[in-house]
Amino acid sequence: MKKEKGLLIVLSGPAGVGKGTVCGALRTKDTDISYSVSATTRAPRTGEVDGVNYFFKKKEEFEEMIEKDEFLEWAKYVDNYYGTPLENVKKTLNEGQDIILEIEVQGARKVKERYPEGVFIFLMPPSLAELRKRIEGRGTENAELINKRMTVAREELDMMKNYDYVVENDEVEKAVERIQAIVTAEHCKQERLIEKYKQLVEVE
Repeated sequence: MKKEKGLLIVLSGPAGVGKGTVCGALRTKDTDISYSVSATTRAPRTGEVDGVNYFFKKKEEFEEMIEKDEFLEWAKYVDNYYGTPLENVKKTLNEGQDIILEIEVQGARKVKERYPEGVFIFLMPPSLAELRKRIEGRGTENAELINKRMTVAREELDMMKNYDYVVENDEVEKAVERIQAIVTAEHCKQERLIEKYKQLVEVE
């Protein structure tokens, strides 16, 4: 019987909302979900490892990958490039493995154009004040950049209407549980199982 194709799960939301933290917690709880490592031209933050958190690229390297069409999506965000290498995503899905992409809102829009059957989840902060507090708490940006991120965040919050689901990241554990529930429900959707049913009938 033909193996069911994996789910492409896209998690996005404003910078500072906790996408990386939630994805990290999800990976420790749900080993059935593979994690797509993005590429970026921004500098590594303390504790980040190349090839684990991101593939850290020079601007010239990233632009060469764009020219070769090696990204599922890519975007320029606050003066840095971010993108999802395509080959690993295709391979993982074809093997029947679920894969989650932790990406910016711009990138999610591009993925939806190429993979409309994906599962799109918007991670929302409890409030804009809490979002600013989290960004400031990272200690990696100056006041000007923080203000720029907050302006972009207000615009991005308006984009949640384009997503299938919205998960509030009030507590990481609760956010992870909600995402797991979404993934379980998506696997049970009729349109995802109809081909499997047809194969069962043919076998009979």
